[in-house]
Amino acid sequence: MQVLVINSSTNELPAYETSRSAGCDVRSAEELDVEIAPGSRAMISTGLFVSIPAGYEIQVRPRSGLAAKWGITVLNSPGTIDADYRGEIRVILMNHGKDIFTVRPGDRIGQLVLNKVEQIEWNVVPELDMTERGAGGFGSTGQQ
Repeated sequence: MQVLVINSSTNELPAYETSRSAGCDVRSAEELDVEIAPGSRAMISTGLFVSIPAGYEIQVRPRSGLAAKWGITVLNSPGTIDADYRGEIRVILMNHGKDIFTVRPGDRIGQLVLNKVEQIEWNVVPELDMTERGAGGFGSTGQQ
């Protein structure tokens, strides 16, 4: 699917690393290194502005390697870029690790995944159908 994009950075466009990848890697467009202390977060510029077709969103997701090796994740994961948003895509990174993490210009900082979405059409009713689970939640089905 075509998505219109303006790339104001010197980075290449987000790319799929393998032919069956669901997400394409997005890079930091920061001009200087950004240090993220343990327990802190930073909003990282990508230099990308997009026009997503109606009925779709782009989700911003963490990169598994950053999470596994450094404890770095996307704070509002998955972050949603709505079809009517025209501002710069920025990625909120959170450092759950023990050491300062440095984001350098051009570093891969997240993944972008295009998804089809449907909007809810609410149907107000006096009661819901009964199920075996009922209102049980938050661990009510037991532990492993």
